[in-house]
Amino acid sequence: MTSSSSSNASPAGALDSFDPRSGSVVERALFNHRLWVLLLCLVATLFLGFQSTRIELNASFEKMIPTHHPYIANYLEHQKELTGLGNALRIAVVNKQGDIYDADYLKTLQELSDKIYLLPGVDRAFMKSLWTPATRWVAVTEDGLDGGPVIPDDYDASADSLAALKRNVQLSNEIGQLVAFDQTSSIIYVPLLEKTADGQPLNYATLSDQLESLRSQYQSDSIDIRITGFAKKVGDLIAGLKQILLFFAVAILITTAVLFWYTRCVRSTVLVVLCSLVAVVWQLGLLPLLGYELDPYSVLVPFLVFAIGMSHGAQKMNGIMQDIGRGMHRVVAARFTFRRLFLAGLTALLCDAVGFAVLMIIDIQVIQDLAVIASLGVAVLIFTNLILLPVLLSYVGVSASAAQFSLKGEQAEQAGLRRHGFWRFLDLFTQRRWAALCIALSLALAALGFVVSLQLNIGDLDAGAPELRADSRYNQDDAFMTRSYGASSDLFAVMIKTPSGACSRYDILSKVDALDWQLRALPGVDSTNSLALLNRRMLVGLSEGSPKWYELQNNQAMLNMITAGAPRGLYNEDCSLLTLYAYLTDHKAQTLTRLVDHVEQFAAANNTDEVQFKLAAGNAGIEAATNIVVKQANREMLFWVYGAVILLCLITFRSWRATVCAVIPLMLTSILCEALMVWLNIGVKVATLPVIALGVGIGIDYALYVMSIMLGHLRQGVSLSESYYRALVSTGKVVMLTGVTLAIGVATWMFSPIKFQADMGVLLAFMFVWNMVGALVLLPALAYFLLPASRVSKGQAERKPWAKSSYPLNLPPRAQEAVEPARS
Repeated sequence: MTSSSSSNASPAGALDSFDPRSGSVVERALFNHRLWVLLLCLVATLFLGFQSTRIELNASFEKMIPTHHPYIANYLEHQKELTGLGNALRIAVVNKQGDIYDADYLKTLQELSDKIYLLPGVDRAFMKSLWTPATRWVAVTEDGLDGGPVIPDDYDASADSLAALKRNVQLSNEIGQLVAFDQTSSIIYVPLLEKTADGQPLNYATLSDQLESLRSQYQSDSIDIRITGFAKKVGDLIAGLKQILLFFAVAILITTAVLFWYTRCVRSTVLVVLCSLVAVVWQLGLLPLLGYELDPYSVLVPFLVFAIGMSHGAQKMNGIMQDIGRGMHRVVAARFTFRRLFLAGLTALLCDAVGFAVLMIIDIQVIQDLAVIASLGVAVLIFTNLILLPVLLSYVGVSASAAQFSLKGEQAEQAGLRRHGFWRFLDLFTQRRWAALCIALSLALAALGFVVSLQLNIGDLDAGAPELRADSRYNQDDAFMTRSYGASSDLFAVMIKTPSGACSRYDILSKVDALDWQLRALPGVDSTNSLALLNRRMLVGLSEGSPKWYELQNNQAMLNMITAGAPRGLYNEDCSLLTLYAYLTDHKAQTLTRLVDHVEQFAAANNTDEVQFKLAAGNAGIEAATNIVVKQANREMLFWVYGAVILLCLITFRSWRATVCAVIPLMLTSILCEALMVWLNIGVKVATLPVIALGVGIGIDYALYVMSIMLGHLRQGVSLSESYYRALVSTGKVVMLTGVTLAIGVATWMFSPIKFQADMGVLLAFMFVWNMVGALVLLPALAYFLLPASRVSKGQAERKPWAKSSYPLNLPPRAQEAVEPARS
């Protein structure tokens, strides 16, 4: 900065020559009552900080499923009759030194089964193991059908009792279900309730800890314990997500270090970080007040709020620092920066809020809760980073050396030195040749990305629990279950509604039998079970084991007799609901889609007034419904978020051309992000769906800050090249700073033991960087063709002589007019 420029700016920038009645109503209300603003923010921080200590981390099974989808509605309608088909644990107790017909093994199994039976939240009536009375065997004898509990009533651990147990297991049809094929392990099947006996929601973290305690108690050199199920998966997620505090701390350190490197000012760096942390405290404090809790998906939101806050805070701090460097008093600099950037910041935060809010259209409560929690966080940023930060900086200011350092490039230019090489490179994209080349390359990338994105799958693409690492304890346990029991834990159930007392009718069972046979032939279906299949097997048993009688007999008396002794899991109490089970090899999206399509076609052809085939129950059925909801919401969500962003940009810029320049880079990033998901084998699911919307909402921040400054200069008659340069030195370099810094911060998530957190880190880092590149490269290239000098108000330059002056053109007209009298 030259001495003449400093002397000219100082009088108008001095506090005693500044009119406190100038500015908008909001500005006057805030800056003319600064002390009250600080006191109110302090009280809010103390109160909400105390409330934040009450925040809980938990999950709910029903919150993670689309309860209004027809499939889930069918399941919930018959939930009491289908207990165990939704949220259940499978605990395998393994004898590492022999088979299950061992007295010590059976004693351990009994003790463990009894302790699990008493755990809070267990649906005890439907719990099942070798020791439960409901586990029975059936055989055909000379006297007719015989049967009983698998563990003999007179079991005494003797050799004879163990031999009887072995015989009973062979007759129980539980091999592959409760007993492993190699008979070295058996399952304790534990269905869970949504609430415990005291009416409180089941705490999955506590339940997981209790299970781990039992595992450590009973696991030994001879016994191994394997546990799978939704509750254990969520428990492991919660345990792993507690490490997010470490990643949060790393992100704070990285952003603080980079911000200090950029500013060389301790006080302003500390204030930006402090205000962003205050936003997180406010957000966490509001959650228990409003009845919300964090879950494995929304636990990452506080970091996103911190990241967004750092981005906006750095912009405000940079503007104040530059104005102070030009000789303004810190209060005047804070007010001018507030005028210059408040609208752009508010619009950007509204776009962020829209990116979160559109998630409400997804009929899955865990995502809707995430939308509310994130929207709260964005709302508090308006107060902490757009208002509190400028007010704080108006008190403490910045160091003189840092203020001068912020104008280093500007001072060098005014001294006749060349602009920084990087600025000269970016300026190339305001020229026809480079602009055309950039747009052509972007079109090619968009076309390639779109072709690749067509292969994007909905749902999980990996076996086991894709939310966790492949080598996690849970996925190792799941792989063991699949190997030992011939099928994964993925169960798909079709409900067949019949008239009361008619579930054993031949015409109904024949339809169930036909569907049973068809499903067995589908790829991905390992086995099935139904009342029709039981009738076939029983008829063979009643016919001296002759396979010639493996048929569904058209003999109603015979069907009624077999049905009377059938397990209640195959039909309900009043014989009005049959259940057809399909045990799947995995829960991949392709497997579920193929199965759902086939059952839907069968139902359409066979449903009558009396018989309806309804989808779907079981964990795989619920996941199939979730995939359908996610697929429908994916494009609908993008439509709404882009529509809202475009509308807000039109309001802010009052120019459709400027709006196109800002939105096109976002669209390119969205396309490339979907292509990246294909390349990384990541499907669109509950965990990744929010990232796509958030990338649009957060990404528009960069374009708004660059375009708002650039468009203001263009309307003053300044050339595109000069306008773009002024945007770069004021807000553009902070866009680069925050884009790279935040990308590094979220990239640390790749080391998380939680797979979906690592996936979110990769995708968010990619979107942060590409949105930044789009705002700095593609935006000016588009502006060359859409916003040439002939389409802006050149006449304003003639009416406002300061527009051509040497004074840095980064103030809005009102601020410039406040400075201009001193210049004249």
